[in-house]
Amino acid sequence: MTTHSPRSAHLHPGDSGIGITALGMHVPERVVPNTFYETYLDTTAEWIESRTGMRERRYAAEDEYASHMGVKAVQDLLAHDPDALRDVDLILCATGTPDALFPSTAALIGEQVGLRGVAAADISVACSGFVYGLAMAKGQIAAGIARRVLVIGTEVLSKRVDQQERNNAILFADGAGAAVVGPVPEGYGLGQFVMGADGSGGGSLYMPGAAPALPDGTPMGEYAGMNGREVFKFAVRVIPESGQQVLQKSGLTIDDISWIIPHQANIRIIEAAAERFGVSMDKFVVNLDKYGNTSAATVPLAVVDAVRDGRIQDGQNILMVAFGGGLSWAACTLKWWAGAPSLRADAGKEQG
Repeated sequence: MTTHSPRSAHLHPGDSGIGITALGMHVPERVVPNTFYETYLDTTAEWIESRTGMRERRYAAEDEYASHMGVKAVQDLLAHDPDALRDVDLILCATGTPDALFPSTAALIGEQVGLRGVAAADISVACSGFVYGLAMAKGQIAAGIARRVLVIGTEVLSKRVDQQERNNAILFADGAGAAVVGPVPEGYGLGQFVMGADGSGGGSLYMPGAAPALPDGTPMGEYAGMNGREVFKFAVRVIPESGQQVLQKSGLTIDDISWIIPHQANIRIIEAAAERFGVSMDKFVVNLDKYGNTSAATVPLAVVDAVRDGRIQDGQNILMVAFGGGLSWAACTLKWWAGAPSLRADAGKEQG
């Protein structure tokens, strides 16, 4: 198969598309199976899997934080494509668990991967963050403000969830994914976006900051809070709704889509979305059984998995749909370009 390099071809936004040109990922070494929670919570491994679809997830080490995992995701990207960060002049890091409110986790990652001095900012819309980041990256490049943008989703939710609270402890986990956005050949790349947020639902899913309570009076303690029932109702509505909206904007139908990549929150949410889309679950990329809910990292982790095992192939239309705190949502279409070293199925073989 003939491939094309956007770098060697000297493509520019005016005569090309804008899409993903490199990918990388990282998950911590510690594997936490469902049986772990049986040792101290009133639950069983079977109950967890039946209610969530999760079998195991990864937890960061005691001294491992969002920036560390983001760096490792970028290093994984560079291991497959050493030239991938050339011309990157903006870093966007989607995270709800930053090392600090400032400096930004994006800046901390940039300094460690050879991008010191590059503009850097964090995106705080929880699980929708990576898709928001892709939209912002495309806009910056199309406007001529940036040449290439490094977009990262990284989370250490295990450190910000009450591990004694059963409903949240079993769901959330840690991981990171990274993508470079830049010029790709004409006809490929990111298509349309649909994004939104509804602050009236903030009390249903939040991460505490400086205030003791949200403006609506919802008290916040030390840990992340979630009303699972309300989030479920919101998610099963907004996934197909935003997905159909972005398909319409793109001039596509669900039959034109090869793969749907949803936020990996709960298998029941994804199954409900599949039913509303009227498509088989076989069209959805699902890896929450391995990694749990890693918030802003779920979408890039799912993309990397599906690329490296050969499911996502050159020329296929992809639909990404995410929802999260805010309450926020984001969806986009993408025509996959597999012309760079980290974007093909053989990218992960040398590293197992």
